[in-house]
Amino acid sequence: MLKKILATSLTLASIVSASAQDSTKKVFPIAISGSVDAYYRYNFSDPKGATNNLTSFTNSKNSFELGMATLKLDHTIGKVSATADLGFGRRAAEFSYNDGGSLASVKQLYLSYAVSSKVKLTMGKWATHVGWELLDAVANRNYSMSYGFSYGPFFHTGLKADISLGGKTALMVGVANPTDFSTTNSSTKFLIGQLSTGTKNDKFKAYLNYQGGSWPDGNLMQFDLVLQGTLSSKFGISYDGTIQSRKVAGSTNSWSSNAIYLNYDPTAKFGLTLRGEYFSDTKNVLGINTSIFVPTLSANFKVDNLTIIPEIRLDNAKDDLFLKKDGITGTKSTASFILAATYKF
Repeated sequence: MLKKILATSLTLASIVSASAQDSTKKVFPIAISGSVDAYYRYNFSDPKGATNNLTSFTNSKNSFELGMATLKLDHTIGKVSATADLGFGRRAAEFSYNDGGSLASVKQLYLSYAVSSKVKLTMGKWATHVGWELLDAVANRNYSMSYGFSYGPFFHTGLKADISLGGKTALMVGVANPTDFSTTNSSTKFLIGQLSTGTKNDKFKAYLNYQGGSWPDGNLMQFDLVLQGTLSSKFGISYDGTIQSRKVAGSTNSWSSNAIYLNYDPTAKFGLTLRGEYFSDTKNVLGINTSIFVPTLSANFKVDNLTIIPEIRLDNAKDDLFLKKDGITGTKSTASFILAATYKF
């Protein structure tokens, strides 16, 4: 009996000792976050065989639709870190439209190394720095997307350096695959960059963004300016202006977008966002071949991590770009209603 008691005591002591030793080791937990979203869209023209939708992620009508489920894992040890950001659903598939198989579900995947307190290197795939709107529905106050987002870059795959220039000013420069390609056999590479700054209290921020590249019979160049201002605890304003030029077979043409976002938050549970966008593709670079003015009014009702977004959108083109109910007759304008819900964790 005494031997059994001694043996048991020694075993417990060993376990306690091992536990004490383990408790002295540094623990580097994985940060887990994610989101889900869904929506219903109704187009008042209700054309036969068409949706009257020319922007990303809401190409449906009179139907309840799944947006995207996301799962993001972040891990950091000292100067190195890794991020795996996965997305499942139509929204993720449209975002990675050039990818197939398992790559279509990889929204972002990158590794970073902080060379110093002022320089960080990152390699992999990440969401574009160009523009104001983001892929994840929980990150936007309007549910439907602007034309500028829909026809601008979605992501880049390559190597970039983030450089602190002091205070709120920073520079990002990098080299990447052609826009929106996670993998490619092309030797063509794009140059990307961003110069950002702001006031000490972060009430004003500015971002000058760039992407550009060339190939044997053409090139692409895009400049984008984002301005963000906080007027008070209830009012905010943002601006996103972009112009992209393309040279193909010796001919250079461009498209542009200018969008203003007016935010009003009377309470922590309720907010309004009015987005006004003027989009121009009069040189038919993207196949739209006209200009469009689009006011979009979205309400945000918040219940803990849930946001309910009823939205009214009016697309007004200079020419007959949309379709009437018969699905044949053209019309210059169309109206849509969206009821969306987003949740983050």
